[in-house]
Amino acid sequence: MGGCKPRHILEILLLNLGTPVSKTRLVELLWGPRASSGAVATLESYISGIRRAIQPGNTKTGPLRTANSGYVLDPQLVELDLTDFQQLLHAARQAAPAEAHGLAIQALELADEPLLGFELGADWAEDARTRHAAEKVAAQILAAETAAFLDKPQVTISLAQTAIQSEPLNERAWTILVAGYEQAGLPVEGLAAYERCRRLFDRDLGCAPGPALQAAHLRLLRQRAEGNAELSEVLAALLYLGERLHGPKCSQYAAEESRRMQENAGRVLDTFLRQARAAV
Repeated sequence: MGGCKPRHILEILLLNLGTPVSKTRLVELLWGPRASSGAVATLESYISGIRRAIQPGNTKTGPLRTANSGYVLDPQLVELDLTDFQQLLHAARQAAPAEAHGLAIQALELADEPLLGFELGADWAEDARTRHAAEKVAAQILAAETAAFLDKPQVTISLAQTAIQSEPLNERAWTILVAGYEQAGLPVEGLAAYERCRRLFDRDLGCAPGPALQAAHLRLLRQRAEGNAELSEVLAALLYLGERLHGPKCSQYAAEESRRMQENAGRVLDTFLRQARAAV
């Protein structure tokens, strides 16, 4: 391309495929506030060089066009992975789960490498990478959710874990991860994932996970207690006492019955805690 500036111009136009970018904006992105008075002329010379490079012998009717005091690349004449990724993700969001999963996976295959990973010193490239990274996480979560719908829990877990690596505070990703472990019949792993999420949210956000994630956690607790009478009793006691503490003040039980159930729940928990202390 004849140097980094022509390459940057082409990349900026590709990031805005089909949308004109003014000369003023290009100068601002390329040279910043310290641009010289001759920056526009230099830009125009770079554009001429780009035309010769990407459309030799066809400099007037090729994909690079002049428009609105700037330049634009014709999307009908340019094939771009980034555009294909965005179109596939948009189609996946509109499709039924079975089709959406395949479309989201196709999109992620196109986004395997970092966007403009070799342009580490340009703010405009970093901004584009940040936006694209968020879109990629959205595609991973959509693929994970549709995998769960298709009863593919291992795929769900893998995609959710990848999304969390990129966005550790993404509650939707944590929710689908915990639900994936539930679907896979792995309550211990799911409970461990919830605990990691709870601690992370408490440390970085100062809050607890939301209702959807708490509901998934409760289902895992019940799944973990199945087949174990003692754990089932403990869980039932905790749920009852939690309802008494945080639920509505009026009770569906008569006063005497309520007192009896509360005492029984207390005995169950006291016995369990004694056994736990003895086992340590």
